[in-house]
Amino acid sequence: MATKIAIASDHAGVDYKKRLIEHLTGRGYECVNLGTDTEDSVDYPVYAKRVCGKIKNGECEFGILICGTGIGMSIAANRHIGIRAALCGDTDSAVLTRQHNNANVLCLGARILPFEKAAEITDAFLDTAFLGGRHQRRIDMLDHMENLPF
Repeated sequence: MATKIAIASDHAGVDYKKRLIEHLTGRGYECVNLGTDTEDSVDYPVYAKRVCGKIKNGECEFGILICGTGIGMSIAANRHIGIRAALCGDTDSAVLTRQHNNANVLCLGARILPFEKAAEITDAFLDTAFLGGRHQRRIDMLDHMENLPF
């Protein structure tokens, strides 16, 4: 069974989203397109919530969110407990956020990165496994921030 990826964008990321879906399905992934599909202005938090919901309910293993810079989507996604969204602009960051942070959502900036670089970053993110070990303790802390000492 193919790994399912929830993918969404705001109006600034529509073209990249369509191209990434083609790229990923060509690599054997199943993509769940959660919108938007036009360049009409939309509110990015709505699309971030859709992707996070699919991950939290177990329907998808990973998510990809695309907006102009990737910043808004990453802020919105990280408001959801259990979501570890990472804005990545290079493959090293994509690898390290999977290895150390077990990131489950990749955020990309369509106005910042050339598409080819965005595809490379996506591949690095999806091809990298979480290392576990000492990193798991820190991941557990993220879901219980209110219990950490000041």
